[in-house]
Order: sequence, then C-alpha cells, then structure tokens
Amino acid sequence: MARTKEFDRDEAVRRAMQVFWEQGYEATSTDDLLRAMGIGRQSMYDTFGDKHGLYLEALRAYQAEYSANLVECLRSHPSPLGAIREYLLSIPNGTQKVRARGCLFVNATAELAHVDTEVATLLKTGGALGQGALERVVKDAQRKGELNPRVDPGVAASFLLATIGGLRLSAKAGTPPDALRDVVDFAMAGLRAQ
Repeated sequence: MARTKEFDRDEAVRRAMQVFWEQGYEATSTDDLLRAMGIGRQSMYDTFGDKHGLYLEALRAYQAEYSANLVECLRSHPSPLGAIREYLLSIPNGTQKVRARGCLFVNATAELAHVDTEVATLLKTGGALGQGALERVVKDAQRKGELNPRVDPGVAASFLLATIGGLRLSAKAGTPPDALRDVVDFAMAGLRAQ
C-alpha cells in the first residue's frame, strides 16, 4: 500500500521557490531544498522527480503568483498609466531584501535560459503573459486618452517588460532606490512622449 504524502505540496514548492530565488539553481543543493521544505529526500524524488523538476515547479508557481500580482496592480488603478507607474515604482519601493533578490524569472534567464530548453520555454510563456497584460493596459490608456493612439501597444509592452527586467536586475545589483525611481520617471516620460 502506497504511503500518503505527509506534506503540503504547494507550500513545499513555495519554500523551494524562495531558496532558488535567493541562491540560484546551481548554488542550491538538494539538502538546502530538503531543509527549506521540511521533507525527506525520497518524498522530494517521489513528488518532483529531481532538483530540476522541482525548479520547474518553482518557476511555474512564481509565474502564477507574480502574473496575478501584475494583473491585480494594473487593474486596481483608475488610470492605466498610473497603474503602470505604480507597478514600476513597486520595484525601487520594495524592501532592501526584496530588491536584493531581484526577479526569479530574470535570474533564471541569466543563469539557465541559454542552456536549458525547458526553463527557456517556461520563461517565454511567462513573458508572453506579461506582454499580454501590459498590451491590454496600453490599449486602455489609449482609449482613455492617456497615450497617443499611434503608439504600437506591442512595442510599448515590450519596452515596459524590458524596463521591469532592467529595474529588477539593477535593484539586485544594488542600484540605489532613488536612481531606480529616476529610471521609472524617465521610462514614463518616454512612453508619454510617443
């Protein structure tokens, strides 16, 4: 008779996600993951296959959580441009610990996307979701007269994704929050000037 799993799978993935996020894939040992998740080695292998399988699960969990956060932030503001600005400012306005971690997707892109097709595919999917959410907000800003209707929503969304990634990477590298806020102001001015 098979033994029932004695742990919360989603919580274990969330804990593993935090470890990968702080340390990166290569620097994270299986023992680091087991300690963080509070499970045994066999449970990890039975549930996730191996460290790589767990990493893919962690990336999926991050994608779901942070895509939802992005969409919620973009929907919660009466002004579409205000929502974009608020989301961008959430990066420099985060705690020092949050800024130092960067973005799990940006970290995964730098560390593994060029050598791991499964990771690259997940990142591409996550990027497409972000692109779509930002395109919708840009179109909404155009409908409300906040942005020039000639602005290509796809190009604007790509610009914003690149800005978000750059801000997160710069924050992780220790760029001071005030300098990051200046980048946000410059990005917003550039978007409006189009």
